[in-house]
Amino acid sequence: MLKARFAPLPLGLAALLLAAPGYGEDLPQIDNPPRLLAIPTTQSAGALNTAALLRAPLERDQPQAAPREVVYDLDIRYRYGWIRNPSLERPGQIHYDKVALRSYLPGALSPVATPASSKPNATPFVAPLIEVYPGQTVRISLNNKLDRDADGKPVRDPSCTDQGGSGNQPHCFNGTNLHTHGLWVNPAGNSDNVLISINPGVSFQYEYNIPPDHPAGTFWYHTHRHGSTALQVSSGMAGALIVRGTRQPTQRQNGDIDTLLQPYAGAGFQERVLVFQQIQYACRFKAGQYKGEIKTYGNTAIPPNEEDQRYRCDDGDVAGIEGYDQFGPKTWQESGRYTSINGVVLGKMAQARAGDVERWRMVHAGVRDTINLKLRRLSDGAPPLAGLFAKQMDDYVSRYCLGPDLDLPLIAADGLTMGKVQTRKSVVFQPGYRWDALVSFPSAGKYCLLNDVKVSSTIDRSAPSARLLGVVDVAPGQVSRPLQDVLIGAARAHFPPAVANKVSAELRNGMKLSSFVPHPDISPKEVTGTQTLTFNIDVSQPGAAFFQVDGKPYAGERIDRTLKLGGVDEWRLRSDFVSHPYHIHVNPFQIVKIEDPKGNDISAEGAPDSMDPGDTQYSGLKNVWKDTLWVKNIEASNDPKIAAAGRYTITIRTRYQRYIGDFVLHCHILDHEDQGMMQNIRIALPDGKGGTTFGHH
Repeated sequence: MLKARFAPLPLGLAALLLAAPGYGEDLPQIDNPPRLLAIPTTQSAGALNTAALLRAPLERDQPQAAPREVVYDLDIRYRYGWIRNPSLERPGQIHYDKVALRSYLPGALSPVATPASSKPNATPFVAPLIEVYPGQTVRISLNNKLDRDADGKPVRDPSCTDQGGSGNQPHCFNGTNLHTHGLWVNPAGNSDNVLISINPGVSFQYEYNIPPDHPAGTFWYHTHRHGSTALQVSSGMAGALIVRGTRQPTQRQNGDIDTLLQPYAGAGFQERVLVFQQIQYACRFKAGQYKGEIKTYGNTAIPPNEEDQRYRCDDGDVAGIEGYDQFGPKTWQESGRYTSINGVVLGKMAQARAGDVERWRMVHAGVRDTINLKLRRLSDGAPPLAGLFAKQMDDYVSRYCLGPDLDLPLIAADGLTMGKVQTRKSVVFQPGYRWDALVSFPSAGKYCLLNDVKVSSTIDRSAPSARLLGVVDVAPGQVSRPLQDVLIGAARAHFPPAVANKVSAELRNGMKLSSFVPHPDISPKEVTGTQTLTFNIDVSQPGAAFFQVDGKPYAGERIDRTLKLGGVDEWRLRSDFVSHPYHIHVNPFQIVKIEDPKGNDISAEGAPDSMDPGDTQYSGLKNVWKDTLWVKNIEASNDPKIAAAGRYTITIRTRYQRYIGDFVLHCHILDHEDQGMMQNIRIALPDGKGGTTFGHH
């Protein structure tokens, strides 16, 4: 049990919290995140040549031409509200915990467009959706309105330069910055620069010049200040960032899949944006963590939660995320918290219609826990979810979420359109992953949205007990058609005859999406160099853990790799202690092969993992482009022989195009990154002699 007594709330906020949603309401609705609107300006900088600009559901009010420059205003401040906590519910009741969390909120100059179905008192803890276009200049004014860091001491200088000790100790919880995860933009200066700190009271305007050939897709943004990244992202400081494409394919050039997935007489392609988060708030006493044993606060004995030892918030408590003891092995599973979707815990999604094909843009914006997504029919006689104890969830799922798993046809990984549609029964999300799927429900009724995690897929090698994420209510509709027919119909409706014939032939040839792949394959002949990387957690010293890349913890002043602009490297990735999601900024990579500890390549579609039969997450990843990838080891030992027996080897290739400057690669289990599992990377100009040069001397 974690307990907290925060400082008295500012005037007005206490009253706001007392107005929390009442018990016994219907399930909260999961809408698309509210969309951040650009700041109105009288300065005209011209418009993009987008005569065929999309008219997707999220942007019905957009004009037929996008401005060449857009400006957004985004605040960082505490948000006070409520998060549903099913662990404390009783039959027929819905319980909300009061929380105070650091959040991205619309600035005074940028309102949001919220769905009409949203309730006035709903305050989902999800950042607003940002939409941009290739060729745009996008400016985001980030205003840090948090308090200066105190850490229990008198208020210090907000620069956080007086920490002392290792920079890999969590610190500076109110210092921040902004990372556009997956965008192919400049990593330096005012662009996607995560090597700066925007301290409390400081405003800074980022400027992203999105190239005209930038891939359309599902990306996201989140805070990335070393030392506080996990704490802030876990508070909900993460949001979807969609690059919308308007480029139709031709017979010679590829285009954006957005131009195919447009409404026509046979399909509507309704769009859902789903941001998955693990908001691991807790109530705590000032003395720190009390969980699983009786401690005292003052003269009062505080018992743990007698039922299951989970975090408990009592009436009058205000929960938050104010320390790193809430992260670590099994803390999420044992906390009793639920993965939220667009800030809503165990809610119902806006109604779908049987037979319709929907585009689901899904983002894992959590800190460390794995999601294995499945869709199953919910039995007609299932009891209501309101008031279902967390400890009853497994039994509920096994009794009432029945029938076969629905197909999940995947079209994009990490925002990048794949070479073909890959249909799966379950989709594994590691932290930082995105998947786009074309979802269709065969008949009317209610459906379970499940997180059915295999133990071996997770960092903690343990599965959560609460597996239901929400429900989907499906109304009667049309008879389902094969997805191939729906997509060929879209090609006929939207493209000139010659292009439609080309796209249709590709779809008939194994559901290929060749006309929409954003990057050409990297052949072995292109490779100009090699890189190796190994993640490790050194636990050889009693009571200590050291988070390392290539045997070293992060050092801010050290450049770990200097790469040559225009070069092409083949990388080999490994982990020596459990598994870690590898993420590199700026340039995406193409997967060449994934070998299990016996040397078998398990990345082909349908390839089995003989070392770990329950885990299919690598199947079909050969030649797929991504920016984040799970580097697996099924062992947890610093003994080299044991580590080698469980170690997988991943081979990827990447091009260093267009941009120079310093940026990072790291483990996307963000508390690992904050504690040192990160490297500084520099892309530099060639020196004309086979090496690189940096600076003019």
